[in-house]
Amino acid sequence: MKKIFRLLGLCVCAAACNNPSQNLSEQDFADSVTKALANNGHIDLDDLAWTREPASYTADGDSIAITTAPHTDLWQRTYYHFRNDNAPVLQMETEEKFFSFVVKTSFEESHHRFDQCGIVMYLDSDNWLKGSIEYENERFQHLGSVVTNNGYSDWATTAIDASIKSMWYRLSRREDDYCLECSEDGETFSQMRVCHMHKGGGKIRFGVYACSPEDSSFRATFTDMAITECRWLAHDGQAPDEME
Repeated sequence: MKKIFRLLGLCVCAAACNNPSQNLSEQDFADSVTKALANNGHIDLDDLAWTREPASYTADGDSIAITTAPHTDLWQRTYYHFRNDNAPVLQMETEEKFFSFVVKTSFEESHHRFDQCGIVMYLDSDNWLKGSIEYENERFQHLGSVVTNNGYSDWATTAIDASIKSMWYRLSRREDDYCLECSEDGETFSQMRVCHMHKGGGKIRFGVYACSPEDSSFRATFTDMAITECRWLAHDGQAPDEME
């Protein structure tokens, strides 16, 4: 976790945190996926850096816990007509074109509408994706994903029981196409979303996030982070239409 604490004290990191839309090439990080794949999938927490630092967090071994601040969120324009771009984001960087990233999230304290935590790929304020559970009320919450391309977000959800307080996520990359999956046991994953990222074909950052869009706060814990070979296999079914 040395890099997280070291970066927090450097002016260059402060500038990056204040300007999360900065081009990825302007900051110099080692390729975390290549390193993890060479280390049996283990993610070195030294390779994580704050794209945007939370007011409160802890790091213990291979566990990261973020305590959210009120009125933090990620959303761009669609339907609500607002632009929210202040959620804490902790990421690693890669140019690898094919891989999968897995993380377990726990959120026992989540209790207020829209409290959320999950997996994220944040390129800049107008281009990112996330998968998470958003608390709604004591009966149900939203398991869903948001994909934001060129400054417009879209949201796909399904209702799940409010008693669920942990979830695994897997993000898989195949060049500039991505697949989000979820699992309650970390073994059997179900597809949430397949999407294309218009600016996701080169160097990317990905990791975890947590936020509380309304007047609330909770503790989100992230464990069991790992990199694997891409679990999203190449399509081998219907042939593409012939191009004229």
